[in-house]
This record gives sequence, C-alpha cells and structure tokens, in this order.
Amino acid sequence: MTDLPDILANPAFWIATLRMATPLILGTLGVLLCERAGVLHLGIEGIMVAGAFTGWLTVHAGHGLWSGVLVAALSGAVFGLLHAGLTVGLALSQHVSGLGITLLATALSYYGYRVHFPRVSTPPTIEPFAPMQGLPILAAQTPLTLFALLLVPLLAWLLMRTPLGLALRMVGENPQAAEGQGIPVAATRTAAVVAGSALMGVAGSFLTLSAFNAFFFNMVNGRGWICVALVVFASWRPGKALLGALLFAFFDALQLRLQQAGDAWLPYQLYLMLPYLLSILALVLVARKAAYPQALMQPYRRGER
Repeated sequence: MTDLPDILANPAFWIATLRMATPLILGTLGVLLCERAGVLHLGIEGIMVAGAFTGWLTVHAGHGLWSGVLVAALSGAVFGLLHAGLTVGLALSQHVSGLGITLLATALSYYGYRVHFPRVSTPPTIEPFAPMQGLPILAAQTPLTLFALLLVPLLAWLLMRTPLGLALRMVGENPQAAEGQGIPVAATRTAAVVAGSALMGVAGSFLTLSAFNAFFFNMVNGRGWICVALVVFASWRPGKALLGALLFAFFDALQLRLQQAGDAWLPYQLYLMLPYLLSILALVLVARKAAYPQALMQPYRRGER
C-alpha cells in the first residue's frame, strides 16, 4: 500500500486537488454573493447542471469554448432572475424556491439532452480547454481555474472596499437601514442573486468544458450542496471560501488515491465517505462561531419595520 507521504509528495496529487476545487470555488463564491445580500440560494445544484449542459451544448454546436462559458453564465443568470423574482419580488420561501429551481433546472437540462440526442447511448465529446503553458504554479490547469483564483481577491475587494460592496452587505444585514440611506434593497438583492447564479452556471460549465469533455447525468453529484455548506464554513468571506474549497478537494483527491493504493478488503464506500466526514467535522468546528448575515432568509417589503 502506498504511504500517505508518497501521495502528498506527488505533484499530480496537488494538480488534481486544485482542479477538483475549481467548480467548488466558483459555486461557493456564487452562493456567498447571494447570501451576503440576504438571499439563501438552494438552486445551485440545478443551476450547475444547467450550466454544464448549456455550455457543453453550445460548444458541441460549433461555437467557441468561451462562448460556452458565457452561455452557461447566462443560463445561470436566468434561473437566478427567476429565484429573485420569487423570493425578493414576491417574498416567497427561499428554501422552497431554491429547491424548485434545482428540480426545474435539472429536469430541463436532462430533457434538453434527450431531445437533442434521443438515440445516443454514449455522450458526444468536445475538445475542452487545454492546460495553460508557462505558469509553473498552475501547471496542467485550464484558464477557468485561473479565473476562479483571481475571482477570490476581486470579490473580497468588491465586498469590503467599495461602496457597491457596502450596499450589498448592508441589505443583507439591515435592509431597513439600507432603505433609509437610499439604497434600493430589492434591486440590490436581485442583482446579487443574478450575478451569483451566473457564477454557479460557470461552475457547472467547468465540469464539461475543462474537467471532462462530455455531459452526462448526475455529473454535478452534490457539488452544489457542498458549496452551500462551504459558505458557512467560510463565514461568508471569499478568502476562507477558497480555503474551504481546497480543503474539501484535498480530501476528495486523497480518497481517490487511497482507493487506488488501498487494500482490497477495505470497502470503497469508506473512501467515498472520507471527504464528507472530514468536511462535516471541519464545518461543525467552525460554524458555531460563524457570523451570518443578520437578514439572511428574511423577506423584505419596502416601508415595513
């Protein structure tokens, strides 16, 4: 059996960790942006499926890879606008709306796949993003990974150092006070949900345009729910969100290596459980001290006190 130090000393392990963390980084930042504005978004799982499908279908139809990423972002934004209309405009349950978005987006994606490929047993493939050259730290990574890493400090700066970020945080903490300062609460929350949902769509597109070269059912495989948990782990801070995504990806990559090197008598289910168990433990230890946005999940109607 391969020793743990041998696994950790292998550069391929760390390359795989960063690659597996990329959709988690993008998805977690998307959820964080929504929740900073006070809107819980449980539609991420379905939006990632829709982003994966629409991005891949765009490239399969003959368009460029970046066009696929853009279409995936637009599909996420459309579902985000629907979620915002239900939760911000109509003040409906954010839990119910988010779960409904997940079911709707997933069902539409699977239906669209069956309509376009009714008699295909093996998913058609595309030419995905090629690894970047000349960047030793990001060796074997694609441009979407670089985009995700650059987005972390950019979002942190936007939230903490700009008037727009202050307004967004204010509507998530005290919308009444924000309204008193002339900040349009509904418009700010809607914009945050749409932008966050677009990032979720890009997170899904990474799976079909970078990690793999085809779309298949269940490929998101719960990553959206992990992103929701990682936001809590990160205490709604982009830097800690990056750390949480890398931590989960580390455990996930580790269980794959352990499966390959483990003894045959160990059930593979134990290895599959490892990243989730360790992540739950880390979440429990951190979440008790997490300072969540005070107006999270609280509908707001203008003029109410």
